[in-house]
Amino acid sequence: MTQTGTKTLRDSAAMRWIALLLLALGMFCAYIFMDILSPIKDLMQEQRGWDSTAFGTMQGAETFLNVFVFFLIFAGIILDKMGVRFTAVLSGAVMLVGGVIKYFAVSKYFIGSSLETWFTDNLNYIPLFDELGVSPFYRGMPASAKLAALGFMIFGCGAEMAGITVSRGIVKWFKGRETALAMGSEMALARLGVATCMIFSPYFAKLGGSIDVSRSVAFGVVLLCIALIMFITYFFMDKRLDAQTGEAEEKDDPFKVSDIGKILSSLGFWLVALLCVLYYSAIFPFQKYAVNMLQCNLTLNPADPNSFWGGEQVTIVQYLIMLVVAICAFASNFSKNKGIKYGLMGLAVVALVVYCYMGYMRGTAETIFAVFPLLAVAITPILGSYVDHKGKAASMLMIGSILLVICHLTFAFILPMFKGNAVGGTVVAYVTILVLGASFSLVPAALWPSVPKLVDEKIIGSAYALIFWIQNIGLWLFPLLIGKVLDSTNPEGTPATELNYTWALVMLACLGIAALLIGIYLKAVDKKKHLGLEEPNIK
Repeated sequence: MTQTGTKTLRDSAAMRWIALLLLALGMFCAYIFMDILSPIKDLMQEQRGWDSTAFGTMQGAETFLNVFVFFLIFAGIILDKMGVRFTAVLSGAVMLVGGVIKYFAVSKYFIGSSLETWFTDNLNYIPLFDELGVSPFYRGMPASAKLAALGFMIFGCGAEMAGITVSRGIVKWFKGRETALAMGSEMALARLGVATCMIFSPYFAKLGGSIDVSRSVAFGVVLLCIALIMFITYFFMDKRLDAQTGEAEEKDDPFKVSDIGKILSSLGFWLVALLCVLYYSAIFPFQKYAVNMLQCNLTLNPADPNSFWGGEQVTIVQYLIMLVVAICAFASNFSKNKGIKYGLMGLAVVALVVYCYMGYMRGTAETIFAVFPLLAVAITPILGSYVDHKGKAASMLMIGSILLVICHLTFAFILPMFKGNAVGGTVVAYVTILVLGASFSLVPAALWPSVPKLVDEKIIGSAYALIFWIQNIGLWLFPLLIGKVLDSTNPEGTPATELNYTWALVMLACLGIAALLIGIYLKAVDKKKHLGLEEPNIK
């Protein structure tokens, strides 16, 4: 309420949650576009001639400008100087520009154009970046992949800017209220974007019986238009709120170079930052290859196109069932009535079984991997509440890393043993993917709330900015490395659905092992220096 006692938009629960919904839907659309080509890696090789190195280089380009041009730091400065609403609209516009460029790169309009000739003949050598071995392009890279990488770089700047802006906007609208629940809800909706992408990207690429990969990207561009509309609508809501309160926008302290020394002198900060980059580098880059990995390791029996299971309408039905799983599982965390709580949980389990059965009957890898975020949506609120009230953050980081290692080694060595066994392989894949999703909930729930315990309150914003920058290094590097490992460990000309993923998965498992070792050391440091990582956030 204002000083005069007049209620503001922020005092209305409905208005707060509408503001959250606008921000969350924007990120939901952004998450879909991030992985829009991931489920159709095989089609990109067949239709556009992208081998694994080209695919990985393009995917890694998303964070290139954030890492090497320090745009991530500039985004924080823009947010601080211009405020939440301006930065939200700017991020939506930047994402859309990058998305349109990426669409043109993979469309038929680019093929045979003078622009294709230019990209073929140029960007084969980038001074300094080539010498350092970090160039986003290379000689022989398909022209369409080069332009797509350029568009993805621009999109990545907008997406990173949107990420920090949305978090700041939630704090502004929910400060002193349901902040943790609001952030958890936003994260859950954003992760559903991964499943949505896995289901609908191949759907649009194969729509009508003809293959056109640009349709998938066009679908993503339409969603980016919706994201921009959501951010513009939020702009006017946020402006009205400030008019009611008569206050200037709340802003974080700017990133200061002088803060770096204070942060880097903290051993706890370094351990958390390294654990962050190792863990996320084994998750997000993997998502970009996961569907193709399943195609190569599972015996899939695609349904007859003329049957219900092979038709286009089954995609919509399965997606609706997935929403039932997500909504019921998430809502069950907040019901105080035990009957309703267990009823929702039971309905979620039944719907999940039905969803998995449909994925098996359809015989497509993308519908199998789409189950990835569902368990995470269900247990993220539980884990966050546990850390708030019980603590054990360092222990949860270790458990999450152990699960990560087990899952990648299962994909590498156990799943291929079921080649030829459609039922057995699918069951192993579903269980492993769900456990990986649980791991994906354990680590973020424990990691991010730990940072304020490791650095001074005045430099928390700077600490997060540095962690995000370090994390982006891994998100740039490992999609590229996975692609290079695949090309170096498979004979030239190997079909896209017959690649051997063993060594790529072993590399990701090694990241998990390194994260586990750091987690063990972090727990020992916490016990010795009493950092408070094992203590509850709420005392």
